[in-house]
Amino acid sequence: MELFERPKHGEIAVLVQIHFTGLHNVSNITQDEREFIELVHSVGATDVAFVTGSRQSPDSRLFVGRGKVEEIHQQVSLYDAEVVIFDHTLSPAQERNLEKELQCRVLDRTGLILDIFAQRARSHEGKLQVELAQLKHISTRLVRGWTHLERQKGGIGLRGPGETQLETDRRLLNIRIKQINKRLEKVKNQREQGRQSRKKADIPTVSLVGYTNAGKSTLFNQMTQAEVYAADQLFATLDPTLRRLDLPNQQPIILADTVGFIRHLPHDLVAAFRSTLQETIEADLLLHVIDVSDEQRDLYCEQVQKVLREIGADNVPQIEVMNKIDLIDQSPRVIEAHDNIPTRIYLSAQNNLGLDLLQEELSKIFAGKLFDGILKIPPKFGKIRAILYQEKAIMHEDISDKGEFLLQTKIQKNYLKRILRQEGLRLDDLIE
Repeated sequence: MELFERPKHGEIAVLVQIHFTGLHNVSNITQDEREFIELVHSVGATDVAFVTGSRQSPDSRLFVGRGKVEEIHQQVSLYDAEVVIFDHTLSPAQERNLEKELQCRVLDRTGLILDIFAQRARSHEGKLQVELAQLKHISTRLVRGWTHLERQKGGIGLRGPGETQLETDRRLLNIRIKQINKRLEKVKNQREQGRQSRKKADIPTVSLVGYTNAGKSTLFNQMTQAEVYAADQLFATLDPTLRRLDLPNQQPIILADTVGFIRHLPHDLVAAFRSTLQETIEADLLLHVIDVSDEQRDLYCEQVQKVLREIGADNVPQIEVMNKIDLIDQSPRVIEAHDNIPTRIYLSAQNNLGLDLLQEELSKIFAGKLFDGILKIPPKFGKIRAILYQEKAIMHEDISDKGEFLLQTKIQKNYLKRILRQEGLRLDDLIE
C-alpha cells in the first residue's frame, strides 16, 4: 500500500475555485484562476471542468454549499473525473465529507503543491524535506480512504497488543518524522559549517528570491555559467544551488539560487524548507527577481514579501531585478535611490541584456570588502608574496630602491589582513 496518494499523470480532474466575499479581493479571481490551472498542469493532470462560485464564508462540513456540491458532482459524472482539486486549503473532515458526496478523490491546494514538490525534488535533502512535509500533511488525514484501519487487525507482527491498525500507522509515521528530522539536522549543521567558512573568508552571499517562474534559475545560470535546471514552469528549482562568482572588480561573492515562492505556500513546506531558506535569511543581499511582463507582478511581490517576513528575512537589503524586459520592449537600466544604491535594475536574463549593469552595481556595493592597491612588502617576507601569487591576487609587481616588493594587489581585505597577521604585520603599515 502506498503511503502518499500521488495523482497519476494524465488524471482527469475537475477544478474548483470559490470566491469568499469576506476573505479575498474580487480583482484577484482572474490571476488565481490562471495560476491554479498552471499548478494542475504541473502535476500532469488534465482539467476538464472549472467550477467557480462565491459565498460569504466556507461551510464547516463541506467547504461549499449543498447546491455547489451537486454541481461539482454533475461535472464529475459527466467527464468521469478521477479527482476533484480545490484551490483552497481543506480540513481533513471537509476532504473526507466531500469524497463521500462526490464519490471520487478530493485534493486541496496544499496536497497539490506537495505533489509538485515531490516530483521536482532531486537532491537527497530536497527529497527528505518534501517527505517531511508530506508526512505532516498526511498524518492529519489518515482516516480518509483507509476504512480498513478503523477496526482491529490481527496477524503476526502487524500490531502491538490492543492496538488498532490506525494507531500503528500513526506511530510509524511519527517514527519516520523523527528520523527525517534527525537527518535534516545533520544537513543543517553541514550547511552551517559552510556558511561559517564563507564568513571567515568574508565572502558576501547574494541570494536570488522571487515568485515561482520569475526567471531566477535562468539569471543564476547566465551569471555563473552553471547548468541549473531552468524551465518555464512552476517550481522548476527546489534544491538550493550555490556558486562562487567573481565580479568585474575581482570581488568574489557566493550566489545562491533558491525555491520560488507562491501564494498560500503551505506552512508545512515553509517549515520543511527552513534549512534551505537559511541561505536567504543570512544573505548579505537579496536579488528579488520579478517578471516585469506579468500583469500580476505587484500581487506576486506582496506574496514574496509575506514569505520573507515569515522566515525572518525581511530586514535583508534588497534590489528588485525586473526580468524579461525583452517581452515588453524595454532597455536595460538602473534606477538608483540615495547614496548611489540601486533599488531596481531592468534586464533580460534569457537574452543576456543588462547583466553587466547588475554585476557592476554588485561590484560597487561590495567594493568596501576588497583591497585594491599597492602593498610594500619587505624582502624577508617573501612567503606573503608567494601566498598572494598563489591566490592570483597580484596584478603587477615592481621592486623599490630598498629591494621591497611593490605588489599591485586585488584581494579580500579581511583575508589579506589574516595573511599579514600570521607574520606579525599590519595592513596599514604596508600600503604604498
